[in-house]
Amino acid sequence: VALEYAKGESGDNIRVLKLDYNRGKGGAIRIGALSSRGKFILMVDADGATKFEDIEKLECAATNLRKKNSKGSPIIVVGSRAHLEDDSVATRTIFRTFLMYGFHFLVRFLCVKGVKDTQCGFKLFDRAAADILFHNMHVNGWAFDVELLYIAETLKMPIAEVAVNWTEIEGSKMTPILSWAQMGRDLIIIRLNYLFGLWKINKTKHE
Repeated sequence: VALEYAKGESGDNIRVLKLDYNRGKGGAIRIGALSSRGKFILMVDADGATKFEDIEKLECAATNLRKKNSKGSPIIVVGSRAHLEDDSVATRTIFRTFLMYGFHFLVRFLCVKGVKDTQCGFKLFDRAAADILFHNMHVNGWAFDVELLYIAETLKMPIAEVAVNWTEIEGSKMTPILSWAQMGRDLIIIRLNYLFGLWKINKTKHE
């Protein structure tokens, strides 16, 4: 679909990256982010669960972060569905609700303390933040967002969390038990590797 759309566009405004093999969601986004050229990089899920109109909220939050922090400081704005949590609990099964709260607990306990919703696929990075975060990222699976935010919090990067509109889309590739188990495993891997120094954070910006 993306290739066909790009063929109809002139110039070099749209580029489609083809991967030789499945690198996982995190791996694909890492390559995309490091191949991008803009001052800001928007990460958004392809299923349309969030609306592009909400980018204005993220841009506004980014502007406010820029005013409050030194020039050149890396900044991140995270779209959030935390304000919809009560509604989601009302429509989910008890088992899925248990998995959701269990994952949130593990995220806060092991990795990320200051962001309520780490998994919303709507995030805005400025060039400085993306350069450092994606060069340091190791996790290629579903929990890659957690590692990015763990690195950001460790480096004390300014982060804003902004409520966005979100609609659950049918046909998700995530299966509750398997996906949550894999993500839980990845959280432990992230924590232990950084705790014991097996993964190190390079603060240097890459040109």
